[in-house]
Amino acid sequence: MTLPSSSFSSAVVGASVDVVLPCLDEAAALPWVLGRIPDGWRAVVVDNGSRDGSAEIAAELGATVVREPRRGFGAACHAGLSAATAELVCFLDCDGSLDPAQLPLVVGPVVDGTADLVLGRRRPTARGAWPLHARVANAELARRLRARTGAPLHDLGPMRAARRADLLALGLGDRRSGFPLEMVLSASAAGMRIAEVDVDYRPRQGRSKVTGTLRGTRQAVHDMRTVLAAPPPTLLVIAKAPVPGRVKTRLTPPCTPEQAARLAEAALTDTLTALSRMPAGRRLLVLDGEPGPWLPAGWNVVPQVGGGLDARLAAAFAQAPQGAPALLVGMDTPQLDAVGLAEAFSPAARAGVDAWYGPAADGGFWALGLARPTAESAHRLLDGVPMSTETTGAEVLDRLAASGLTVRHLPQLTDVDTAADAAEVARLAPEGRFATGWREFNGLIRAAR
Repeated sequence: MTLPSSSFSSAVVGASVDVVLPCLDEAAALPWVLGRIPDGWRAVVVDNGSRDGSAEIAAELGATVVREPRRGFGAACHAGLSAATAELVCFLDCDGSLDPAQLPLVVGPVVDGTADLVLGRRRPTARGAWPLHARVANAELARRLRARTGAPLHDLGPMRAARRADLLALGLGDRRSGFPLEMVLSASAAGMRIAEVDVDYRPRQGRSKVTGTLRGTRQAVHDMRTVLAAPPPTLLVIAKAPVPGRVKTRLTPPCTPEQAARLAEAALTDTLTALSRMPAGRRLLVLDGEPGPWLPAGWNVVPQVGGGLDARLAAAFAQAPQGAPALLVGMDTPQLDAVGLAEAFSPAARAGVDAWYGPAADGGFWALGLARPTAESAHRLLDGVPMSTETTGAEVLDRLAASGLTVRHLPQLTDVDTAADAAEVARLAPEGRFATGWREFNGLIRAAR
């Protein structure tokens, strides 16, 4: 089913696309593969340790060559994604089994806005193109994916397309054979719309590095089981409704109470928007007050309990379902890196981690995560901890250590409390709503003097 370029819309043909081609000893297939990349699209060949001159052949044929010395399909895909600069990114095996001329079929639904991640459903064109044992295993995996994600998938196909920014936001951590599966599961958990289109599947050139060896098959099964066994985290944001006089009072002066409340709303919106792109099983806003039009879709609101901040933080963890990790953050760090958080909570990065801790510059903490959250464990860690002091974070770390928990440290961030904090956070995240609001109000304050 090779289609001429005239079969595709001008928007697809003229799209900004990088095609990532993980490559390990594919010298025989490369000329055909690279010769069929659509005009104007860039081929990014990721050489994963080839010994047959694949990298040199790819360079001679005009491809951008990226070298990834760490062996693994996921490592090569990740290197290619990191090197990509186009708005849209495609992935494609480099063995000649899939026709690059059909890539516009998978790009089309992304361009026209009907899907966010599109996979090519392989349709064999010749006997022996898809061995029976591999087809049966793939069908079972697709069945489990449909049951878990609701996506109408029948094949975990290696030809796929999505927007680069969406894929980076997933923070994919697998660097071996679980990468394609993690992409689909994480995309679903991030609310991306997943679709598939039919593509031709030809006999590959050479032996498969996965199903072609016993070791490769065992490794692939192990990697995919690890990914399947890791449920997406619960995201908890604890916040006050942005009401004048109740939030960001240390910003008044120089701000008016109304301006401080608008900055608080902007910080909360930036935080919720960023975390909306991170894979999650549930997203809960633990709120003191009433939600407003600033609440993004996909977030459920639960009320805060009474008592001090220590008790309210502990009670927030009680809202998280058991069986999945939970991450709690506040509304005062709109500059948080959701991609880094997604990477820290990827299945591969969770191994051996019991807790995640994000220190704040003032001695507190901006994030706390638990691999196995329970109301009992949260109260044991937080009840009675003096909040908003220079030693708050040290006290929590001491309790984590006393509980025998292995802690992964997240980057230190600055809480927005004072005008100096606000200026620093606006500098670090200049594109956000908070930074825009701060610049506006700062200009008004200066003009009034």
